[in-house]
Amino acid sequence: MQSGRLILWGVVGLLSFAAAPALAQRASENAVKAAEDAFGVSVGRETVGLYDPDNVRGFSALDAGNARLDGLYFDPVWQPSPRLQRATTIRVGIAAQGFPFPAPTGVVDYALRRPGDVFKASGFVSADSYGFLTAESDAELPLIEDKLSLGAGFAGYRESYYNDTTDLTRAETLILRWRPADSLELTPFWSHADVYASQAPPLYLTAGDYLPPHIERRRFNGPLWAESRSERYNYGILGRWAPGPEWRVEAGVFRSGRDDPIAFANLLTSLTPGGQADQVVIVDPHAYNASTSGELRVSRSFAGEAWRHEIVLTLRGRDRERTYGGGDVIDLGPIALGQRQAAPRPTFVFSAQNRDHIRQGTVGLAYEGRWRGVGELSVSLQKTDYAKDVGLAGGSSASTHADPWLYSLAGAVHLNRRLDLYASYARGLEDSGAAPSSAANRNEPLPAIKTEQADAGLRLALSPKLRLVAGVFDLKKPYFEFDAANRFTLLGSVENRGVELSLSGAAAPGLDVVAGAVLSDPKVEGAAVRLGLVGTDPVDKPRVRLGLNVEWRMPWIAGVSLDAGATYLGRRAASTDDRVHVPERTLVDLGSRYAFTIASHPAQLRLAVTNIGGVHGYDLYGAGAYDIIPGRVAQLSLGVDW
Repeated sequence: MQSGRLILWGVVGLLSFAAAPALAQRASENAVKAAEDAFGVSVGRETVGLYDPDNVRGFSALDAGNARLDGLYFDPVWQPSPRLQRATTIRVGIAAQGFPFPAPTGVVDYALRRPGDVFKASGFVSADSYGFLTAESDAELPLIEDKLSLGAGFAGYRESYYNDTTDLTRAETLILRWRPADSLELTPFWSHADVYASQAPPLYLTAGDYLPPHIERRRFNGPLWAESRSERYNYGILGRWAPGPEWRVEAGVFRSGRDDPIAFANLLTSLTPGGQADQVVIVDPHAYNASTSGELRVSRSFAGEAWRHEIVLTLRGRDRERTYGGGDVIDLGPIALGQRQAAPRPTFVFSAQNRDHIRQGTVGLAYEGRWRGVGELSVSLQKTDYAKDVGLAGGSSASTHADPWLYSLAGAVHLNRRLDLYASYARGLEDSGAAPSSAANRNEPLPAIKTEQADAGLRLALSPKLRLVAGVFDLKKPYFEFDAANRFTLLGSVENRGVELSLSGAAAPGLDVVAGAVLSDPKVEGAAVRLGLVGTDPVDKPRVRLGLNVEWRMPWIAGVSLDAGATYLGRRAASTDDRVHVPERTLVDLGSRYAFTIASHPAQLRLAVTNIGGVHGYDLYGAGAYDIIPGRVAQLSLGVDW
């Protein structure tokens, strides 16, 4: 009944915006056409590319503090939803050089949905073969001509997954764009989501040095009473002011968080090759994680006929608080894979919780120079002050502090109109987060770490619409993983060296392509390796990652296109001692689009089938902790613009 209400609310919202003509929005979304390279882009519900925010060159760009919302520093606890941001782009190599004050691991660039001066509305509905139902609607409403406009979005989901878990989600977003003067723009926004009745997905922990046995999809073996509840939000304000032709002031203050009244972790531990396991459910009481972050940036430019120099001063900060722990560990006893857990709901007994508080402030100065037809140069220097205070449930406390100098240097040379060479170096400080749920020190906060990255390469225009990017990178970080006592802790350092290749654009009339490859050589070093306690292959870091997406617009049937995608993920270490590896896998997706009109309104009907071969495989959530990948899923969707 609740799921029906959510979808009904979404459909009502969709229809309520069908009142006036507008420019196309959902009916033209296409990640393949939007991709500038093969390193990762999301548009609406479509994603293509080699990387995502939590995996760039083998590491998390979000943990590195490299998220930007409309170019300004942002510390997301919950990533902005498609109702709030129109696209997410992963920028590495030469594509990251336009961002002042970069850090290692690349930039996650969230582009805000800014309402314009023309009425627009759109709706989107979809259903897939797992029973995942979606209804979304968005509108842009001009309130005062050239001065004030409002963006609004609503979504309802009945989510259903490969492991047969389900949840219900409702999400709302409001964005206001106010231009009180030609030189000033203010954009406050608010985005909120409620997740109800979220069943706890299973996580599989083997009893020895082997992979889990075959696990059937669509077989939920958790207790039905293990349903989490979560509230998530992002809100804030962006401001841009141009007090003069050479001056620019940009500022943003953001609040991002999640509030979990109750949460469950469903662990199948000591899993045997025969499919027997012990089921443990961890119930966490009310937990809270929220961050206030932002940036004030002042820029002064100096320009001539063939050159432009810019000096940038920035002040960045974040204040993150987290309440966690105090959970009840419930041992439900032996269970076989595929067996439904029938244990009744027990009475939960919670204990005192832990708290941690992170404060970080950064001041930076940067120079950017551009010479037409010659090249670009950027230099930055930052002083950051990081402090983490931890209050443990037993009454003890601990704190860590770091205040290093951070710097970066990047440049590009334009050899001719088609060929650019680039190189960069960056040093950073990042928070390591907390130990995962399957660790003996679950949720324990980890210290801040120093990181560094160097890269170089070229960008070549093979044609006016087809671009090739080829580069090398070298990224170094401390290495956190599970030790022999199942504690998630520092085990050494990891260095990932590799080659990146990207080909994107129109390969021929009507044929768009996004192709990429990452060939890397990640290695662990340190005393634990020398003593034979840790292997040289870091957990979950493949040496080879390949991706290919193509779309062909059929010339003899107007509005119809066919698309295909293939991804290859190489063999990965699944244990810290390198005794277990997840095999390589190749997944193939197929799809089709039909662009047409409904009562003169643009529409797009899309059919997509992912993992069309039904390939079975595993994802890793730390050493020895596994989940299966989704199987073959068919999705039918319709987007309409008014």
